Amino acid sequence: MKNQDSILIFGSSGQIGKSLIRKFTKNNYKVIAVTRSIHRKGYQIKTQSNYGYLELEEINSFDEQNISKLMKKASVCINLIGILFEKKKNQFNLIHSKLPSLLSKLALKNSLKQFVHLSALGIEQATDSDYAISKLDGEQKVRKNFPDSIILKPSIVYSVDDNFTTNLMSLLSMLPVMPLYYGGKTKFTPIHVSDLTNIIFHIVQKKILRETIECVGPQEFTFKEMILKILKSIKKKRLLLPIPFILAKLNAKLFELMPKPLLTIDQLRLLKYDNVISKKYKTNFDIEMAAYKKFDDEINHYSFNWTSGGQFSKKKADNLK
Repeated sequence: MKNQDSILIFGSSGQIGKSLIRKFTKNNYKVIAVTRSIHRKGYQIKTQSNYGYLELEEINSFDEQNISKLMKKASVCINLIGILFEKKKNQFNLIHSKLPSLLSKLALKNSLKQFVHLSALGIEQATDSDYAISKLDGEQKVRKNFPDSIILKPSIVYSVDDNFTTNLMSLLSMLPVMPLYYGGKTKFTPIHVSDLTNIIFHIVQKKILRETIECVGPQEFTFKEMILKILKSIKKKRLLLPIPFILAKLNAKLFELMPKPLLTIDQLRLLKYDNVISKKYKTNFDIEMAAYKKFDDEINHYSFNWTSGGQFSKKKADNLK
């Protein structure tokens, strides 16, 4: 039986998913959280919820029958699933295009009230990035399959659980010289995970339909300015060196050898394009959902881990050897 206050979340174990679980269950919504591995992720997800308002479900494949069973119990589906790099060829297309297409089709078939799909800001011009191409294709398929869908296009989403600021902090802790890709001039409008969570909650609560919304924070600055803010926060000084694309590409190839690359060639291509509002769509400010969290203030809440002697600092690692 379909519960009118049940939210089905795909991608529940990421930073946005965990934050949404906290927000929705705190406000008496039942959340059905989908994960690929209950044994690895279940305990962590459970700690985010208000007692009695969370149901955990494990799905290891994109089986239409199993997904439909879950959708029959919910009124809203939120798709947060995304990857930053491909472990296998064609993974971007599978995760960012085929899966959203399937979910949106099944959402319409099972008469869900809302389908919310998380895409990305600034991908329209990045025609040389496989990530951007797959994300844009996913948006188009979602809109076609579920015309009333909400497509959210956030800038970089940051928090203590992100893969962006924390990777930069790790790099800046280890490297005496930080390469500035494209001269460090690429612009960003990062949004804190709690601000994005409030936007999604507002969309569901107000039953907003058929919109594409760009979600940005209250500040805009360049990649170089962001690096300087992070350096100040972790109390480090580093030489910032603009490097040509050929050297940057070699740099990315070396990072790609890591199990979890800090930078890939595809991400390097994406860094060429500004991550700011396009003025083609509404923004979170247009739907009366301002973002308040300031980058400098928020990274100070967790950057101490990368300061000298902090949990992830090189000095701490050397002392533990």
